[in-house]
Amino acid sequence: MPTPVQEFTDAFRTEHRGVRDLLLDLVEAFRARDTGRVRELVAAVDAATGPHFRYEEESMYPRLVDIFGDEYVDKLLTDHDGAIRNVRSLYSLAEHDRLTPRQAEDGIELTRRILPHVSDCDGLSIMVETLPEDTVNAILATRRDARAAGLDLLTWAETARERDV
Repeated sequence: MPTPVQEFTDAFRTEHRGVRDLLLDLVEAFRARDTGRVRELVAAVDAATGPHFRYEEESMYPRLVDIFGDEYVDKLLTDHDGAIRNVRSLYSLAEHDRLTPRQAEDGIELTRRILPHVSDCDGLSIMVETLPEDTVNAILATRRDARAAGLDLLTWAETARERDV
Protein backbone atom coordinates (compact mmCIF):
# COMPACT_ATOMS: atom_id res chain seq x y z
CA MET A 1 0.00 0.00 0.00
CA PRO A 2 1.59 3.31 -1.03
CA THR A 3 1.98 6.11 1.48
CA PRO A 4 0.01 9.32 0.85
CA VAL A 5 3.20 11.00 -0.38
CA GLN A 6 3.86 8.15 -2.83
CA GLU A 7 0.26 8.25 -4.02
CA PHE A 8 0.48 12.01 -4.52
CA THR A 9 3.85 11.88 -6.28
CA ASP A 10 2.74 9.10 -8.63
CA ALA A 11 -0.52 10.86 -9.53
CA PHE A 12 1.10 14.27 -9.86
CA ARG A 13 3.89 13.03 -12.10
CA THR A 14 1.47 10.97 -14.23
CA GLU A 15 -0.76 14.01 -14.72
CA HIS A 16 2.17 16.19 -15.74
CA ARG A 17 3.46 13.58 -18.17
CA GLY A 18 0.00 13.34 -19.70
CA VAL A 19 -0.30 17.09 -20.17
CA ARG A 20 3.26 17.25 -21.50
CA ASP A 21 2.47 14.61 -24.09
CA LEU A 22 -0.76 16.34 -25.12
CA LEU A 23 1.07 19.64 -25.54
CA LEU A 24 3.89 18.08 -27.57
CA ASP A 25 1.31 16.33 -29.75
CA LEU A 26 -0.49 19.65 -30.16
CA VAL A 27 2.70 21.29 -31.42
CA GLU A 28 2.98 18.51 -34.00
CA ALA A 29 -0.67 18.90 -35.00
CA PHE A 30 -0.13 22.62 -35.57
CA ARG A 31 3.01 21.87 -37.59
CA ALA A 32 0.95 19.50 -39.76
CA ARG A 33 -1.89 22.08 -39.84
CA ASP A 34 -4.23 19.23 -38.96
CA THR A 35 -7.23 21.16 -37.63
CA GLY A 36 -9.17 18.05 -36.65
CA ARG A 37 -6.31 16.84 -34.51
CA VAL A 38 -5.77 20.36 -33.13
CA ARG A 39 -9.41 20.51 -32.00
CA GLU A 40 -9.16 17.10 -30.38
CA LEU A 41 -5.96 17.94 -28.54
CA VAL A 42 -7.05 21.39 -27.35
CA ALA A 43 -10.16 19.79 -25.85
CA ALA A 44 -8.00 17.10 -24.23
CA VAL A 45 -5.66 19.71 -22.71
CA ASP A 46 -8.68 21.64 -21.44
CA ALA A 47 -10.14 18.49 -19.85
CA ALA A 48 -6.86 17.31 -18.31
CA THR A 49 -5.80 20.63 -16.82
CA GLY A 50 -9.13 21.64 -15.25
CA PRO A 51 -9.14 19.25 -12.28
CA HIS A 52 -5.35 19.43 -11.99
CA PHE A 53 -5.15 23.22 -11.79
CA ARG A 54 -8.12 23.21 -9.45
CA TYR A 55 -6.63 21.02 -6.76
CA GLU A 56 -3.27 22.74 -7.10
CA GLU A 57 -4.86 26.14 -6.46
CA GLU A 58 -7.42 25.08 -3.88
CA SER A 59 -5.25 22.83 -1.78
CA MET A 60 -1.62 22.43 -2.77
CA TYR A 61 -0.44 25.98 -3.53
CA PRO A 62 -1.77 27.48 -0.27
CA ARG A 63 0.18 24.84 1.66
CA LEU A 64 3.38 25.73 -0.19
CA VAL A 65 3.33 29.40 0.85
CA ASP A 66 5.17 28.58 4.09
CA ILE A 67 7.93 26.93 2.06
CA PHE A 68 8.25 29.28 -0.94
CA GLY A 69 6.60 32.49 0.22
CA ASP A 70 3.80 34.44 -1.40
CA GLU A 71 5.82 35.71 -4.35
CA TYR A 72 6.63 32.30 -5.83
CA VAL A 73 3.14 30.94 -5.22
CA ASP A 74 1.76 34.04 -6.96
CA LYS A 75 4.05 33.21 -9.91
CA LEU A 76 2.50 29.73 -10.06
CA LEU A 77 -0.97 31.30 -10.10
CA THR A 78 0.11 33.75 -12.79
CA ASP A 79 1.36 30.79 -14.84
CA HIS A 80 -2.13 29.31 -14.54
CA ASP A 81 -3.64 32.62 -15.65
CA GLY A 82 -1.46 32.51 -18.75
CA ALA A 83 -2.33 28.89 -19.48
CA ILE A 84 -6.04 29.69 -19.24
CA ARG A 85 -5.64 32.60 -21.67
CA ASN A 86 -3.59 30.42 -24.00
CA VAL A 87 -6.16 27.60 -24.00
CA ARG A 88 -8.84 30.16 -24.90
CA SER A 89 -6.68 31.35 -27.79
CA LEU A 90 -5.95 27.78 -28.87
CA TYR A 91 -9.69 27.11 -29.09
CA SER A 92 -10.04 30.20 -31.30
CA LEU A 93 -7.37 28.86 -33.65
CA ALA A 94 -8.97 25.42 -33.62
CA GLU A 95 -12.23 26.89 -34.96
CA HIS A 96 -10.65 27.45 -38.38
CA ASP A 97 -11.32 24.88 -41.07
CA ARG A 98 -7.84 25.47 -42.43
CA LEU A 99 -4.87 27.00 -40.67
CA THR A 100 -2.60 29.44 -42.39
CA PRO A 101 1.13 29.02 -41.76
CA ARG A 102 0.96 32.07 -39.48
CA GLN A 103 -1.94 30.63 -37.47
CA ALA A 104 -0.07 27.36 -37.12
CA GLU A 105 2.99 29.20 -35.82
CA ASP A 106 0.80 31.13 -33.39
CA GLY A 107 -0.63 27.83 -32.14
CA ILE A 108 2.83 26.39 -31.66
CA GLU A 109 3.92 29.46 -29.72
CA LEU A 110 0.82 29.46 -27.48
CA THR A 111 1.34 25.77 -26.74
CA ARG A 112 5.03 26.20 -26.00
CA ARG A 113 4.22 28.94 -23.49
CA ILE A 114 2.39 26.36 -21.35
CA LEU A 115 5.16 23.74 -21.39
CA PRO A 116 7.58 25.41 -18.93
CA HIS A 117 4.93 25.46 -16.22
CA VAL A 118 4.34 21.74 -16.71
CA SER A 119 8.01 20.88 -16.19
CA ASP A 120 8.59 23.44 -13.41
CA CYS A 121 5.45 22.45 -11.54
CA ASP A 122 6.34 18.76 -11.61
CA GLY A 123 9.26 19.52 -9.30
CA LEU A 124 6.90 20.73 -6.58
CA SER A 125 6.29 17.13 -5.61
CA ILE A 126 9.62 17.06 -3.75
CA MET A 127 8.35 19.90 -1.60
CA VAL A 128 5.02 18.21 -0.97
CA GLU A 129 7.09 15.29 0.39
CA THR A 130 8.11 17.56 3.27
CA LEU A 131 4.54 18.27 4.35
CA PRO A 132 2.84 16.37 7.18
CA GLU A 133 0.90 13.28 6.13
CA ASP A 134 -2.46 14.80 7.08
CA THR A 135 -1.71 17.76 4.80
CA VAL A 136 -0.86 15.43 1.91
CA ASN A 137 -4.08 13.53 2.60
CA ALA A 138 -6.00 16.82 2.41
CA ILE A 139 -4.40 17.59 -0.95
CA LEU A 140 -5.32 14.12 -2.20
CA ALA A 141 -8.92 14.60 -0.99
CA THR A 142 -9.16 17.89 -2.87
CA ARG A 143 -7.72 16.14 -5.93
CA ARG A 144 -10.40 13.46 -5.72
CA ASP A 145 -13.12 16.12 -5.38
CA ALA A 146 -11.76 18.11 -8.34
CA ARG A 147 -11.61 15.02 -10.51
CA ALA A 148 -15.14 14.00 -9.46
CA ALA A 149 -16.45 17.47 -10.36
CA GLY A 150 -14.79 17.00 -13.75
CA LEU A 151 -14.75 20.66 -14.78
CA ASP A 152 -12.52 21.39 -17.72
CA LEU A 153 -10.08 24.27 -17.36
CA LEU A 154 -12.15 26.98 -19.00
CA THR A 155 -15.39 26.00 -17.26
CA TRP A 156 -13.64 25.92 -13.91
CA ALA A 157 -11.93 29.27 -14.60
CA GLU A 158 -15.26 30.87 -15.51
CA THR A 159 -17.46 29.35 -12.80
CA ALA A 160 -15.58 28.08 -9.76
CA ARG A 161 -12.09 29.62 -9.72
CA GLU A 162 -11.63 32.33 -7.10
CA ARG A 163 -9.12 34.25 -9.22
CA ASP A 164 -10.15 36.15 -12.34
CA VAL A 165 -8.13 36.01 -15.53
